[in-house]
Formats: sequence, structure tokens, C-alpha cells
Amino acid sequence: MGRGKIVIRRIDDTTSRQVTFSKRRNGLLKKAKELGILCDAEVGVIIYSSTNKLYDFSTTSMKSIIERYNKSKEEHHQLANSSSEFWQREAAMLRQQLQNLQENHRQMMGEELSGLSVKELQTMETQLEMSLRGVRMKKDQMLVDEIQELSQKGNLLHQENVELVNLTRQENMELCKKGFGTRDPNGAKRNGFLSNNLSLVEDLHAPVELQLCQPQQSNHETPTRATKLG
Repeated sequence: MGRGKIVIRRIDDTTSRQVTFSKRRNGLLKKAKELGILCDAEVGVIIYSSTNKLYDFSTTSMKSIIERYNKSKEEHHQLANSSSEFWQREAAMLRQQLQNLQENHRQMMGEELSGLSVKELQTMETQLEMSLRGVRMKKDQMLVDEIQELSQKGNLLHQENVELVNLTRQENMELCKKGFGTRDPNGAKRNGFLSNNLSLVEDLHAPVELQLCQPQQSNHETPTRATKLG
């Protein structure tokens, strides 16, 4: 079984703390030495105990390692300062550009025009006319596109209506054939009635002409019969 997880906190017992310090210190120095040999690294370790006792290890001279560390830290600090100055200049330039754009926008809206000369006003007027022309061209193009789209939709709807009317006529003809295309008792088809019916269906909207006729008088004559007496 492995050891339990050790809680990393200050050891209260003085003896246990001294034993742990000795073990961990030796392990740390051993690891530092192995790191310097295996990886060809320049390693320097400085340890002060709780009793202010010094323990150190370095692969080369501790003084040269400290000087190299201070030099690297100074260079890093200078680089950070130069980077900070660069970003400060960039931020100031962006703020100036934003201020110029806001001022230009206000002038385009007709505000703060008191400090402009006639030539500057003419230049601004030309820019506004060009912008207005571009906006109008874009608007006209969008309207033309919408009109074409609506025209295409109208053509599609008209074609669908025509197909629907043709289909309705075909169904009506089939219904008429089923209803009036039977045979009479003599075996002959009543096609004449069918054709008349179709013509009647097709001429439903034709005007109807009516005429009044005078009633004819009927002569009812009773033939005289001779009576034969016996």
C-alpha cells in the first residue's frame, strides 16, 4: 500500500520539522545536481533554515549565477517598460483617430461648422453628394430586385391558376362522360345528349333569348255518326 497524502502545512513539532527539513533539503539538492548534469543546465539553489543556517548548491559559481539572474531580470524589466510605452503610444494614436472621426461625423451631420472655410465646406458638400448618389443607386437597385422577384412570383401564380383551371375542366369532362355516356335500351350511346350537355356546360355564361308565342286555337270537331235503326 502507498503512503497517504500528506497535508502541506507547517509542522508544529520541532523535532519532526527538523527531520523533514533535512530529508527534503537533501532531496532538493540531489535533484538540482541531477538536473544540471543531465540537461547541461546552470542551476543555483540557496536555502536558509529556520535557524538562519545557509545551504546552497550551484553547478558553476554562485556569484556568476546571481549576476546572470540580475541581468536577465533587468532586461526583462526594460522589455516590459518598452512594451508598455509602445502600447501607450498606440492607445494615444487610436484615441486621436477616434476623436477625429467623431468630429468629422458631427460636421457631416451639420454641426460645428463655424471653424471651416468655404473650400472645406465645398469639399464636404461634394462628399455628401457622392454619398447620397451612392445611397440612391443602392436603393433603386434594391427596388428593381424586389419588383423582379414579385413579377416572378406573379408568373408562377398565374401558371398555377392555369393548370388548376385545366385540371378542373378535365375532371368535369370525365364526370360528364361517366354520368351521360351510358347506352339506351336500344343499344345506342347517347353521345348527342352528351355533346349537347357539354356545349351547355361550356355555354353557361352565354345569354339566353326567350320569345313569346301566341296560343293556337284547336278545333275540336265531333264527327256525326249516323244512327242505324233496326
